[in-house]
Amino acid sequence: MTRPPTAAQRRVIDAADPVTGRLRGTEAQLAALVKRGLAFRHPRPPHDHFLTPAGHRIREAEPTAPPEHGAPAATGVFAARIGGEEGAPGAGPARLREVRGAWQGLLELRRMTNPDGATDRPCGWERTHLVQAAALALEAAGHRPAGPDPEPEAEGYRVRATPQPEAVAVHEPGIDALHACAATLEKAGWQVGEHTEPRTRARYLLASPRRM
Repeated sequence: MTRPPTAAQRRVIDAADPVTGRLRGTEAQLAALVKRGLAFRHPRPPHDHFLTPAGHRIREAEPTAPPEHGAPAATGVFAARIGGEEGAPGAGPARLREVRGAWQGLLELRRMTNPDGATDRPCGWERTHLVQAAALALEAAGHRPAGPDPEPEAEGYRVRATPQPEAVAVHEPGIDALHACAATLEKAGWQVGEHTEPRTRARYLLASPRRM
């Protein structure tokens, strides 16, 4: 049975970029993670280290032991706005830089992990984080997420999970804005279809990551 990472290694894993899996640590820490198959060293300069799928699984799992005494809790992890959040960050310059950086990081992750290095279609991380991935594509393209107002007529997009295994629903009360969301997702490599909610007759999108 594979030994779990040490506390120091787990801190390096937990601090990885949530989108790209880029790691920061000492050379010894990074080399140890590579040896255990939890990270890999990118062959191109600047030869950064990134989590492997096994490393991502550890990062997303619950910690197997409490943090060491005095260790600070992880804060400030980036999350794309899915719409409807309470206390979500505003659209100021700092947030725009964060979103732009996250999107560029995701494109790099596509280049590194898609079999042919393609950046025009979603990668494995996006297929396991559908809501966040679709929301990042929309927010990075400048679409406005909905605020905390629960009314369906409230302006802004809302990305939600669906019972379908590889599809998310995108709601946006403005029909022109909904069509613009569809165009953005298609450009980002998603297959998009427009549907009508039977009860309310509201239009919405179903989007799935394109495979080819």
